[in-house]
Amino acid sequence: MTRLTHQLALPAFTTRNRVFMAPLTRMRAAQPGDIPTDLMREYYTQRAGAGLIVTEGTQISPEGKGYHATPGIYSDDQVAGWRRITEAVHEAGGRIALQLWHVGRITHPAVHGGEPGVSASALPFKGTTRIQGPDGNLMSVEAPTPRALAADELPRVLDDYRRATLNARAAGFDMVEIHGANGYLLQQFMSTSTNHRDDQYGGSLVNRARFPLEVVDTVVDAWDPAHVGMRISPMIKVGGLDDSDGLEMGLHIAGELNRRELGYLHLCEPDWVGGPELDDDFRIKLREAFDGVIIAAGNYTPDKSTRILRAGWADAIAFGRLFIANPDLPHRLADGSPLNELRPEVISGGDATGYTDYPSLTG
Repeated sequence: MTRLTHQLALPAFTTRNRVFMAPLTRMRAAQPGDIPTDLMREYYTQRAGAGLIVTEGTQISPEGKGYHATPGIYSDDQVAGWRRITEAVHEAGGRIALQLWHVGRITHPAVHGGEPGVSASALPFKGTTRIQGPDGNLMSVEAPTPRALAADELPRVLDDYRRATLNARAAGFDMVEIHGANGYLLQQFMSTSTNHRDDQYGGSLVNRARFPLEVVDTVVDAWDPAHVGMRISPMIKVGGLDDSDGLEMGLHIAGELNRRELGYLHLCEPDWVGGPELDDDFRIKLREAFDGVIIAAGNYTPDKSTRILRAGWADAIAFGRLFIANPDLPHRLADGSPLNELRPEVISGGDATGYTDYPSLTG
């Protein structure tokens, strides 16, 4: 496990190890206002031993919200709440990146004043999202068919990404990560299964990549390339998005990010949510397309991590569910300590139970 304990030089800073924390939707922001809380500060600070924490998806605007009690980064109160978190993580010696999130069609009118979600095309999401029910508890509901974003609306969305990036800087984050994965808005533009447009943002691979790359350029302009990463998930299958032709798009995006000298590429592998397992041929091609820092995530075990790092196909591994249950995960992996079991029934929503009450070996 020594490779996971090595430091890693990113363009913007050097991490203490290569055990990164993957973004995890936990649905515990204060209501109303989707404001980060002191409980969230405790949760992230407990996990400051990660080489880099990537926060839960954080909506860039009210339109970008899809689930109950997920935090935002568009209001002064949200910025102030996140600033308390980044200060605590830094005091504990950690690094933290904010994940910039727009869910697109994976949402419900209940969180948008009765309005439908938006997407690349008006194609239904074949799945559910989670909202607050009449009794105050979480409930799963179908996501209605979205409306297609008009081309002249896209500059407004780009402005939302720009403002969110500037707010993340003001909140003290070390980086931002653009969420281009898991079937959300940017992947809805990239995938042929969700993009049926006939304008300059649809059809060819280059056209489908156009808006996501405009987002990248907007975010870079609001900061710089070194402080920006992007997450992609080629071949993922989620809610009717079947990214069966996604490997070509993934390599195209990787090449464009390489040309822009982005801080890192975060590969979310699809097998954790019903997609196929990526083969080593794709990993080789991805490394050829992107010669910067690659973070790999999705169903990773310690043994798989060692193999991928040793081959040079990734530079760090981001763990999700293992980090939920093990706030001191880097320490446990370094010395081979037993791992706490995850309690899946308390992942989403609620209080400290299943959130900040997992035991740590490091005190």
